Amino acid sequence: MLGSMLVGVLIGLLAGAITNRGEQMGCFGKMFLGWFGAFVGQVLFGTWGPVHAGTAIIPSILGAMILLVIFWQRGS
Repeated sequence: MLGSMLVGVLIGLLAGAITNRGEQMGCFGKMFLGWFGAFVGQVLFGTWGPVHAGTAIIPSILGAMILLVIFWQRGS
């Protein structure tokens, strides 16, 4: 469980830094973004690349980036 939380936060942080969106989401917001992004990314792109705590990192970051671009405006 702790590994999943850590991976979720890291995925959310990386996706936010790459897309420059969701700056004010907070730690829990980034964690949930990472979890939902991991789900979306692994459904769309599969499970390839490095895996940590049962989560494929690269597809998860791509999924979180997709969610950020769709749902969050810049500076919000």
